[in-house]
Amino acid sequence: MNNESVVDGGAAATGPVVSFGDRLARVFARQGQLCVGIDPHSWLLGEWNLPDSAAGVESFGRTVVAAAAAGRVGIVKPQIAFFERFGSAGFVALERVLADARQAGLLVIGDAKRGDLGSSVEAYAQAWLSPGSPLEVDALTLAAYMGVGSLDSPLNLAATYGKGVFLLAATSNPEAADIQRAVVADGPRAGSSVARAILDDVAERNALAASAHAATNAAMSPTTSFGSIGVVLGATLDLPSFGIDLEAAPTECRTPVLAPGFGHQGGHIMDLISIYGGYAGGVIVSESRSVLSAGPHRIQEAIERRVAEVGAVRG
Repeated sequence: MNNESVVDGGAAATGPVVSFGDRLARVFARQGQLCVGIDPHSWLLGEWNLPDSAAGVESFGRTVVAAAAAGRVGIVKPQIAFFERFGSAGFVALERVLADARQAGLLVIGDAKRGDLGSSVEAYAQAWLSPGSPLEVDALTLAAYMGVGSLDSPLNLAATYGKGVFLLAATSNPEAADIQRAVVADGPRAGSSVARAILDDVAERNALAASAHAATNAAMSPTTSFGSIGVVLGATLDLPSFGIDLEAAPTECRTPVLAPGFGHQGGHIMDLISIYGGYAGGVIVSESRSVLSAGPHRIQEAIERRVAEVGAVRG
């Protein structure tokens, strides 16, 4: 997977697992923080002169992967719903897109937003995070509506295989604000907003994982400053209104942030630091329609332009 094997020495080796946080840090260093979404909307398929079918989304997705790789991007994010709407044929199309992305050495975030309990959520994790699965991705978006603890199975599986997860915390849709800004009544996060409680749970788990790595791998190179558990924080939000202190971001083991909302949805890349504060260095700048609308013949040019713009903001 990606530019490095998940397991040092290759998939069949028994060497140490390379964490998702390590691999994300390497992608940031080599290709920057831009992520290209693979969102084959019906209207986009029409603009690309492709059929609104499984064959159309496959052609669309594989073209985006090729353009992303050629355009010096290190991360892509297929939106699973646009493939799933075509049933089994859509999943076959997705498998081929994912295979292309793996072959190209791209870091792949599966935007599936799964969430469940017990063996059910574990089965989702096995489908998306197990090495060799046809749907294997490097990281998966998850919903923690039933509590972060309900996701222990996928979190543990991700750690075992060097994968990542991104938990929805503060999303840009207006319907979410009432719940995500609500105050937790009881427990260790009492008094925090729901969004802040998820963010703090993630930071705590990343810090514990970093400490465990340091204790058991003293002879190895130190782990990256990035954790392997991230959060989704929308780029169009006033995050302090969600109870998030932008200056209280963890510094020793930074929290990766998947940031939808740049480009078409109104988020401006020049505002990256003002939007995310201390979290800005770990932000994955996700853009979809603003790049995809360039069409199949100009998408690589659009990607290269956005890579340069994101790089200029981060210096």
